[in-house]
Amino acid sequence: MLDALEKMTITQQNQFKDAANKLLASTFLSRDKKDNKESYYFLMSYKELFDEFFQILGYEIELDIQSGSVMLQGATASNTLKLKRDETLVLLILRLLYHEKMKEASLNDNVVCEVSDIHEKYDYLEIKKKLNKTDLLSSLRLFRRYNLIEVTGDLTTASCKIVILPTILMAIKSEDITEVYNTINKIIAREEEDK
Repeated sequence: MLDALEKMTITQQNQFKDAANKLLASTFLSRDKKDNKESYYFLMSYKELFDEFFQILGYEIELDIQSGSVMLQGATASNTLKLKRDETLVLLILRLLYHEKMKEASLNDNVVCEVSDIHEKYDYLEIKKKLNKTDLLSSLRLFRRYNLIEVTGDLTTASCKIVILPTILMAIKSEDITEVYNTINKIIAREEEDK
């Protein structure tokens, strides 16, 4: 691995560092996100080198060429982000919106929703505690940092556009959708018990 790094030009070495640091900081890279594009393609070109590097650290790279997504998986649970209740619900809602909106979008289109769509889905779940603006903003900023969404506009407005990136498919895989519904139902059941 060190030999391969030494054979790279200074520019390539810097690109390697940049891509590796982006993955460590945000877990996901999306080809569709402007500030990820260069790192995504560089990682594809040097995938074996990245695999060796991250294997030393106890990570594994999952690459989905079809969706243009990369995910860094840790071998231990200590590297897993623990989401709060509202963050979990917003993430699940974003995944459901991605699935619904993907049916309407063409292959070249981004999947776009509005903040109002998230509120609508949340209200549909009939959860006792309403989603307040502060918790929603905090959740959306978190998911933007992890390259799961891109925001175009002012997050405090209901009409703000949110691009749901294909990396969300890696965060919550299709086979986990049944688990998503079960999780939502458990949360609703707990709230019913609290009444």
